[in-house]
Amino acid sequence: MNVKPATAKISSLALKHNLQVIKEKAPHSKIIAVVKANAYGHGVVFVSSALESMVDCFAVARLEEALSLRSNGIIKPILLLEGFFDEKDLPIIAVNNIETVVHNREQLEALKRAVVPSPIKVWLKIDTGMHRLGVSLDEVDYFYQELKKLPQIQPHLGFVSHFSRADELDSNYTQVQLDRFLQATKNKEGDRTIAASGGILFWPEAHLDCIRPGIIMYGISPTDTVGAEFGLTPVMNLTSSLLAVREHKKGEPVGYGGIWTSPKDTKIGVVAIGYGDGYPRDVPEGTPVYLNGRIVPIVGRVSMDMLTVDLGPDSQDKVGDEVILWGKELPIETVAKYSGILSYELITKLTPRVITEYVD
Repeated sequence: MNVKPATAKISSLALKHNLQVIKEKAPHSKIIAVVKANAYGHGVVFVSSALESMVDCFAVARLEEALSLRSNGIIKPILLLEGFFDEKDLPIIAVNNIETVVHNREQLEALKRAVVPSPIKVWLKIDTGMHRLGVSLDEVDYFYQELKKLPQIQPHLGFVSHFSRADELDSNYTQVQLDRFLQATKNKEGDRTIAASGGILFWPEAHLDCIRPGIIMYGISPTDTVGAEFGLTPVMNLTSSLLAVREHKKGEPVGYGGIWTSPKDTKIGVVAIGYGDGYPRDVPEGTPVYLNGRIVPIVGRVSMDMLTVDLGPDSQDKVGDEVILWGKELPIETVAKYSGILSYELITKLTPRVITEYVD
């Protein structure tokens, strides 16, 4: 008996393969690799170390994430996608060669007051239609002129925006946003970036000076399609093992609340993973896992440490057999479609209890 609990195997070869695919799609653009949220659950230090020689910059959401990279030896520039939260952080940002987005007047005024040991690289965030962060189109010229005056920042600004519907290929809204961005930055010096994963895959005219790969870097499609259709390989393989195999009678329920009752005599497999590991509690009956060369359905309610699957009455599965929750054999996009939970959420909600193994 050898039961291995929930384990995420993270492949550096898959990661580098995906980045090469991305480079081939946008060969003339610099790469700002998005590693926020612990590199989408894949381990930010491992991912950044594996990719540092292949990218031009990293991007995170919080200063603490950037400082963690610095403390682990990453020397490439790091961009704060949400900008700085407190003007007291500006000297720290300057000392650590961290770049920051500016998206509102409060940040602009803080920069004017700041005393920093060296100029900071600033990217002006422009709201082209996401309506979340960014200066309005009619404020771009004002912010640009004000920022250019400041000795606290480097003379060459960057310009950044974000698509809200890049995965909706039948919508013209992405083209509207791109046109707005190009018009707002016309005749202004500085790198421009608007294409994240969806923009990279579907809107080549939006690649511009820099692209910002996120989810596709990890081998996952930003749409309902599977990453393999774009030449991508899953970087994470989430596995566990059968903890028990039980004979189960027709008409008997399984798990909390008895929400599923077997229509026939069968065998139930108990898998050593649950919502305590970050696997969602409320996935519907039939959500697939991969076991011994076939798909089997989850039945009953996912509990904190276990979930149950219907192995079928003639199954030969045994305790200790590996179960794949998602990975190459079972794309996470398929699990997302069944569960109604975005791939982004599935990978970022894994808990520290999951064993992480970094492999080639």
